[in-house]
Amino acid sequence: RYTQNMMIQKIIAYWRTSAERNWETAQGLFKLKRYDACLFFCHLALEKLLKGLVAQTTQEPAPFIHDLAKLAALAKSLPTPEQVAKLRTITTFNIAARYDDIKLAFYKQCTPAYTKKYFDETKKLFLWLKKNYQ
Repeated sequence: RYTQNMMIQKIIAYWRTSAERNWETAQGLFKLKRYDACLFFCHLALEKLLKGLVAQTTQEPAPFIHDLAKLAALAKSLPTPEQVAKLRTITTFNIAARYDDIKLAFYKQCTPAYTKKYFDETKKLFLWLKKNYQ
């Protein structure tokens, strides 16, 4: 029989493991020059880390939202204003990658330089967020 704490620990571990897999996928897609998909997986990796931190902080499952800045606030991760701005930009990679009517425009936006910039920013945020895990 699971206690509430055991269930939350299982949820936290799930989000963290899934985030690590998505980050590995983002790295592979970057090497393959699949820039739009890379940025989509960058978003997923951060979202999942944040959802694990929300569960850790609140002892409740994270809400079904994709807004990274809102998740960071719920996780009480205390990002800087600059980090919040980056989280808001990276959040747009989730929406853009899923809807066909703007997929081509997003694909064109994902130049090597643009993708490298946000891939590097994601890496910094990813490593920073991981430090918040207990």
